[in-house]
Amino acid sequence: MKVVLFCGGLGTRLREHSETIPKPLVNIGHQPMLWYLMKYYAHFGHTDFIICLGYRGDLIKDFFLNYDPRHSRDFLLSGGKTAYDSTTSDVADWNIRFVDTGLHSNIGMRLRAVRPFLEGEPMFLANYSDQLSDLPLDDYLTRFERSGATAGFVAVRPSQSYHVATIAEGGNVLGIQAIGQEDFWINGGFLALRQEIFDYLEEGEDLVEEPFQRLIKAGQLYSYKYTGFWRCMDTFKDKIIFDRMWGRRAEPWKVWSSSSGDAGRD
Repeated sequence: MKVVLFCGGLGTRLREHSETIPKPLVNIGHQPMLWYLMKYYAHFGHTDFIICLGYRGDLIKDFFLNYDPRHSRDFLLSGGKTAYDSTTSDVADWNIRFVDTGLHSNIGMRLRAVRPFLEGEPMFLANYSDQLSDLPLDDYLTRFERSGATAGFVAVRPSQSYHVATIAEGGNVLGIQAIGQEDFWINGGFLALRQEIFDYLEEGEDLVEEPFQRLIKAGQLYSYKYTGFWRCMDTFKDKIIFDRMWGRRAEPWKVWSSSSGDAGRD
């Protein structure tokens, strides 16, 4: 099953970390978030990727063109040369298509741009490429297929709390309420889509705004509630949290090296 990865955004809220690196290439430890996400999908047997490029897409291309597996494994240095088993490279069995989908395109426009590469795929996966999870992907996809829906997303609790204010026309605050993780669900960015999604997506539209509303009216949008690990790389603070988890080796998203995949199914 093909995996579409949306990697073209500007990542403006992470500019405090870097003004030149696209968000999917922001490192957690020694490897970029994009690498971890692709390792996640590859663990479940999905190794055919389409990367939708935009802002600094050249850096994403360069990362894979110059990929060095020594950054993700132990190796032997002998006589000034490294020795490792190249047959077990992380990306050896990955097929990656790089597609320039525009600097200022929204998610829907990027998806339409790669439609020719999805022909013949009754169902495919997609991801915003700025979050990691230990989501049990096989169970999610089984339930999505059983639902018969055109599109599905993983619903998660937000990692932050918000204060929502009710404000009168003159500016007076009528009420304020703290909304935390227990109060609502958000789109976690792990999408499952059928070819019919393109019947709901018009030119220039974002994926979630108008198309998802049409899907809801048609009873064709499925949601998989998940309370296990999920976190988004949205701000520099999020990067620090990820780095600290990596430093403690508390990395629940590394499902290929653990068995924590279905701990949070709701």
